Amino acid sequence: MRARFLGKDPLSQEGQSPTLFATDRTDRRTYIAQGWVVTDPQALADVGPVPAGEAIIEIPEDVLRMYGRALVGEYR
Repeated sequence: MRARFLGKDPLSQEGQSPTLFATDRTDRRTYIAQGWVVTDPQALADVGPVPAGEAIIEIPEDVLRMYGRALVGEYR
């Protein structure tokens, strides 16, 4: 699987880069999100158990907007 850069949080500082990538999977459309690992106990309790091999991350709304643009083909 390959990952193609779609965009980075425009407000992030050096070393802090929530980022969105598109994959080239052929069986379904998927994305890779790079964000901050959630460690807040209350947020983790609200989410509940996280299966092995998965992680909870926090990403800015601007990065989610990149996903919306990808859906309408802007990043193809």
